[in-house]
Amino acid sequence: MNINPQITGSVAVALFLNLFSPEEAKGQTVGEKNTPPNIVLILADDLGWMDVGYNGTEFYETPNIDQLASEGMVFTRFYPSAANCAPTRASLLTGMYSPRHQVYVPQGLSRGGDVSKMRFKVPTQGQNSTFNTIPVSINTVSPEFESLAEMLKKSNYVSARLGKWHIGDDNQGFDVLSAAGEIGEITNYYGDEKRYYNDDHVAERLTDAALHFIEENKEHPFFLYLSHWEVHTPLVARQDRITYYRNKLKGGSAKKYDPVYAAEVEQIDISVGRVLNRLKELNLEENTVVIVTSDNGGLSSVTDNAPLRAGKGTFYEGGIRVPFCIKWPGVTQAGSKSDIPVTGVDFMPTFAEIASAELPQNQPVDGDSFVPILKGEPFDRDRSLFFHFPLYLGGSVEVLPAFDGTKNYWRAVPSSVIMAGDWKLIYYYEYDRYELFNLRTDSSEQEDLSGSETGMALKLLEKLRNWVAAVHAPVPSVLND
Repeated sequence: MNINPQITGSVAVALFLNLFSPEEAKGQTVGEKNTPPNIVLILADDLGWMDVGYNGTEFYETPNIDQLASEGMVFTRFYPSAANCAPTRASLLTGMYSPRHQVYVPQGLSRGGDVSKMRFKVPTQGQNSTFNTIPVSINTVSPEFESLAEMLKKSNYVSARLGKWHIGDDNQGFDVLSAAGEIGEITNYYGDEKRYYNDDHVAERLTDAALHFIEENKEHPFFLYLSHWEVHTPLVARQDRITYYRNKLKGGSAKKYDPVYAAEVEQIDISVGRVLNRLKELNLEENTVVIVTSDNGGLSSVTDNAPLRAGKGTFYEGGIRVPFCIKWPGVTQAGSKSDIPVTGVDFMPTFAEIASAELPQNQPVDGDSFVPILKGEPFDRDRSLFFHFPLYLGGSVEVLPAFDGTKNYWRAVPSSVIMAGDWKLIYYYEYDRYELFNLRTDSSEQEDLSGSETGMALKLLEKLRNWVAAVHAPVPSVLND
C-alpha cells in the first residue's frame, strides 16, 4: 500500500497512524507462539568503522549504539558489499552482488579526474557514446528483482522505508514510505531524488516517523528500514552541539576531528536510543532484532578511519569495512564479538531465516545466512566474498596512481576483489597487477604479500576470475586512445 505522494502534513500523519490496524494483519499477533521477530535495520550514511565508541573512538559520542553493542553481538569485519552508497543499498535490498543489478556508483558514471588519465573507455560524465562500453545502471534497481520487503511480505510482515533510498523509482514493495519524515513524501521519482544532507532536523523527523510506525504495528511482525542521511557531506548540525564538540576539542587530540561531523554522529546515536526506548516501552524489545550499521566507510577528508587504510570510495579496508552490531534477545550473547567476515548480500538469507520467509525464486541470492554465527554455531569463516568496480572514481583523498604514473590520482579504478578468511586480493585491470594482504596480521594493509605468498595469490586470483565470469561482471577492454 503506497500513500499518495501529494498527501502532506497532519492528514498524512493521520493516515499513517491508521494504515494498518490489528484486524488487517494476516500474520500472528505479537505474543502468540512462534511469532516471527520484528526486524529493525538502522543504516547510517558514511559512518566510518572508527566513528563509534565500541571500536575505540576518542572523540565521537555514541552511548546508545555502544549500549546496543554491549547487549548484543559486534561483527568486527562487516562489509556492506560496496565502497559507496547506491551499490551497497542495491545489494542489501536484493541479496545480489553489483554485477547482477549493475549499480556501481550513484551516478552510474566515472566521476572526478581527467579522462585522459583513464586507461580504458568506460561510461564517463560528459563523454560521447563511444565511452559507454559496459552496462551500468544509474541509481536504479529493476522492479523484476525481489526486495527484502517483498520477501518478508510473504511471511506477513508490514514494512517501512524511511530516509535515503537512492536506488530508483520503484518502491520495491515497502508499505510505508518517506524520504524526510513526512509520510507520503516520496522523492525518488524519475531518478531525481531530493536529498536532505543540509537539513539538521531530518534525523529527528525520520525517527518520529519510525516510532509511529512501530507503535501502530506492534500487534504483528514489522520490518523497519531506517536509512539516515547523516553523516554524509555537506556537514550541517545544530549550533549548540557544534559548540559543545568545538569546546571538547580544546582539550587536545592526537587526531584531527570535525565538531560538525561529531554532532552528526551524535544525531545518529540519539535516533538509535529513541528507537530502542520505544521498543522497550511497548514490550517489543524481546521480540525484535535490531541492527545498526553503515553503507560504506568514512570519508577520509572528514574523519579518520585509522588503523584501517583509506576511506569511502576505495576498496581498502577503510572504504568497505564499517561498524555493525546486532541484538536479538534470546539468541545473541551479550557482549559477544565475531571476526568472521560477513557482507551486505548476507542480509536477505539471514532475514529469510529469521522470519521463516521463502527466498526469491526469480533471482540468485549471493549471500549466506549468518544466523549460525548469532547462535554460536559452526559457520564457514573461509568462504569467499567479492567486490567488483568497472569505473573510475576521483575526488576526496586519492590513493591510487593514474595509468601514466601520476601518483595518488584515483580513489578507485577498474578492479575486482576477493576475500577468503584472513586473505584479501585486489586485482587492478588498470595496471594488470594485484595486491595481497593478510588482514589478521595487517588490518592496515601496509604489507603487500603478492611477491612472497605467490601460491595463495594465484589460488585467489583463479577463484576471482571464475567468479567474474560466472556473474558476467563487465571488465573494461576498450583502450582509451
